[in-house]
Amino acid sequence: IPLTVALKPLHDEAGLVGVRVATYQSVSGAGLDRMEALEAQAAAEHDIGMDWEFDGEEFDEETKLREETRKILELPELAVSATCVRVPVLVGHSEAVWIETEEPLRPERVRELLAAAPGVRLEEVPTSGMAAGIDDVLVGRIREDRAGAGIALFLAVDNLRKGAALNAVQIAELLFARARALVA
Repeated sequence: IPLTVALKPLHDEAGLVGVRVATYQSVSGAGLDRMEALEAQAAAEHDIGMDWEFDGEEFDEETKLREETRKILELPELAVSATCVRVPVLVGHSEAVWIETEEPLRPERVRELLAAAPGVRLEEVPTSGMAAGIDDVLVGRIREDRAGAGIALFLAVDNLRKGAALNAVQIAELLFARARALVA
């Protein structure tokens, strides 16, 4: 969800060709037991993890990210490559994202588009700690991708709000508004 919130205005402006993303997912994404286990550990025991089902090539979380991004953006052929990692953070997912577009986009234009996008807040250096407890997707570190033709950026979001509860409420509000418009 947070990835598509940032990608949609860029796609509308310049067309998406490909997306590469590395996710840094908090333990809250794995449930209360994992949060309690992290809290019980000494800091020296903290480590990254990759605790999803593995098919020998990629984790099911990486497949899910690709398929959900394609579905939400209605781009079934969009090239999406992901690496997902669980990090020792209680709440807040972060993503490093590299975006290739059909038409060139300058970082300044990306900032303009994202500043005007609903549910997005620009920050110079967004972190999961900054995102905890708020509804917006924080986006920053917007720059040219020096290894290819495109844009690189970093985002952070409270996964318990935007990826879960808030997202469900926002979808219900949209459906209610549509139904109300049909009746009127």
